[in-house]
Amino acid sequence: MSHAYVVGHITVKDPAAWDEYRGKVPGTIAPWNAELVFRGKKAGVLAGANAHTDIVVIRFPTLDAANDWYASAAYQALIPIRERAASIDIVIYEA
Repeated sequence: MSHAYVVGHITVKDPAAWDEYRGKVPGTIAPWNAELVFRGKKAGVLAGANAHTDIVVIRFPTLDAANDWYASAAYQALIPIRERAASIDIVIYEA
């Protein structure tokens, strides 16, 4: 079985709103049997370009679970907070 990884490349604009968003995301991924793999801050760029300062990686059991989580009412309700809080590129990878 393959897993799916949701990767967010993040630049925080409003730290208080970002803390609110970060605090609510775990409750939205739990029903999908997903887990937070890591959150981190950029230490440097070894090749190419990456304008964002932070990253988050969430592992889902399947690609369908990742897509269904993103489309879920629980996560969709957080998007206005996310958009106020940060500039973010979200990408799904299948492994």
